[in-house]
Amino acid sequence: MDNPMHPLPNVVPGALDLPSTARLEQGTPLHHRPRILILYGSLRPQSFSRKLALEAQRLLEQLGADTRLFDPHGLPMLDAEPATHPKVQELRQASLWSEGQVWVSPERHGTLTAVFKNQIDWLPLEEGSVRPTQGRTLAVMQVCGGSQSFNVVNALRVLGRWMRMVTIPNQSSVPKAWQEFDDAGRMKPSAYYDRVVDVMEELVKFTLLVRGRSDYLVDRYSERKGAVEAVALAAAAGVVDAALNQTEGA
Repeated sequence: MDNPMHPLPNVVPGALDLPSTARLEQGTPLHHRPRILILYGSLRPQSFSRKLALEAQRLLEQLGADTRLFDPHGLPMLDAEPATHPKVQELRQASLWSEGQVWVSPERHGTLTAVFKNQIDWLPLEEGSVRPTQGRTLAVMQVCGGSQSFNVVNALRVLGRWMRMVTIPNQSSVPKAWQEFDDAGRMKPSAYYDRVVDVMEELVKFTLLVRGRSDYLVDRYSERKGAVEAVALAAAAGVVDAALNQTEGA
């Protein structure tokens, strides 16, 4: 029975963890370059989300990151093919490889595109004991055909939270994207370009901060509580089994 005088009578004591700076400092030392996966949301030959993704990739490489740019061409619609499809496996393996991600989508009808959402839908929250996105850092960006909007980056933040990712504070929204890139596909100098540099720089810093510690950072009371209760149930079942065996042997 719960003790009503206890300050937290509804908390399972063995499952409550006291956050500790020392535990954070015990993170696994990692010496490889930060691994960043970049996703974009258009199949158009002159895709501005792809151009922005490529610009992000160049910046990340300059900032010391190891990057992969996923090409959504050939990725089937969710459930149209089994998860063994080569493009699905490529995407899932890239997500598992990554320590951080960049999501870039155009705005279409006030939100992100189906091409982009389909990529996220193929990433399961959990696969066995592995969560392909949990604890990874995330930067969100969008391109607009008209005036500046933040509908897509807001929607991407919701998705990032749902996928249990650490979404960095900064973000980028590029209005009238057709004016912001030259004929070679490079982004022109502007305040919008400077913001993209800011976002990539911040993503690398947060990734260096989080990686090696993500397991501790996303360790949850509710999950530890479930484990404690499962152990208690198993122990109780063992006692019952032992009592039954003694009764049968009498």
